[in-house]
Formats: sequence, C-alpha cells, structure tokens
Amino acid sequence: MKKFKIVLKMLLVFLLIAFIAYQMAVKLREDTIKNHEVRGVDVSAYQAEIDWKILEAEGVDFAFIKATEGSSFKDRYFEKNIKNIADTGIVPGAYHFLSFESEGTAQAENFISSVDKDSIALPPVIDIELYGEFKTKPASAEKVGKIMDDMIDALYEEYGRYPIIYTTRRAYLLYISGKYKNCDIWISDVLSTPSLPDGREWTFWQYSHTETLSGYNGEEEHIDMNVFCGTREEFEDYLRGER
Repeated sequence: MKKFKIVLKMLLVFLLIAFIAYQMAVKLREDTIKNHEVRGVDVSAYQAEIDWKILEAEGVDFAFIKATEGSSFKDRYFEKNIKNIADTGIVPGAYHFLSFESEGTAQAENFISSVDKDSIALPPVIDIELYGEFKTKPASAEKVGKIMDDMIDALYEEYGRYPIIYTTRRAYLLYISGKYKNCDIWISDVLSTPSLPDGREWTFWQYSHTETLSGYNGEEEHIDMNVFCGTREEFEDYLRGER
C-alpha cells in the first residue's frame, strides 16, 4: 500500500508538471500570434463565394488564393477571387498545390497560365505536403527535388521573385530542410509555436485551420489563418522585395 501511494504521488506530480508545461506552451503560442500584427487567410474553392470587403473589415491584411494544382487543375473560384480582391486593401497572393505525379515544368506552366504577374503582390507559392497514398509511402526526395527545381526556376523567370514554399513539418523534413535558401518558408503548425528543424527562420505561419470569419459561403465553415513574421513596415518592405 505504501509503495502504491508513492507511485500515485509521483504520477500526480508528473501530471501537474505536464499540465503546467502545456499551459505555458499554449500561452507562448497565443502571445506569439498576438505579437505578429500582420495577419492573413488562405482560401480555395472550399470557401466558395467570398466577399473580400467583409474580410478586410475583419482585419485581414493579406490572402493566399489557390490557383492551380498539378499540371492541369485550376481552382474554379480563383479568377473571381483575384478580380474581386483588387477592390480592397487586402494584399493578394496565389498558390499552387504541388503534385508528385507531374513534371515541374508542366506544373509551372499551369500556374503561369492562370496567374498574371500583375495580379499578385506577394511572391507565388508552391504548396508541398503529403497527400493521398503519399502519406504512407512518401515520394523520394530525388523525385520531388527535380519537380521542385524545375518549378522554382520557371516561376522565378516569370515573376522575378523566388516562390514562397508552404509546407508542413513532415514535408519540410523530407524535402526542404537545408535546401532552397532563396525561397521564403510558410510553415503550417496548428499545435505549437513554429520552429524549423534546421534553424531557419519562417516568413509566414499558418497557425489555425479552424477559425471562423464572415464573408464566405462555401461548404467549409472554417478558414485558415496566418501571420507574417514582422511589423507592418517590414511587410511593406517585403512587398517591394526589399527583405
């Protein structure tokens, strides 16, 4: 009985320490979000019709809008989104969902044919994450590297800026860590305060998949939220390519 009480006390102490550590981590995450004043959304056809003026009134500063996927898919709402966002002060960007099954040059052509360089103020984005069967059997780093290299070169030639790379922690470890130093990183981490395993700095952070705003009527009631790592003045410098 005495031994049981000792074990029970140790377990309670452990749980208390774990609870305190969790609360500290949550507070650090919330403080980090609050300390970054430039915030934005990323959207796709899941949000359907978007009233960008309402999102602007809710404090959205920038938006990454899905344009394309793979070598042929085009988001059916992109053209309308990119046109309507121009009537607001929200800074527009566009992203491409990378396929592991198409050549990088073909994917770049799909994006370039959809996104006029004068319609976006942010660099183009390559979204690289594991999907479908690749979640259990990831594509090889060599194969993905060739796709990425070709697409990055083509986007840089067209838009005059290296693309931003959106990625999850797992995809970063598999395909990005230690590479693509000219590309800024947009990291997705909805559980903790983000840090990149190779010590690199992030530029954008997707911190939530579950926030709800007004101004859209799609099948998805939630919207992804992001922050820029810097002040408003630094964001303006970034848009001019000075950072």
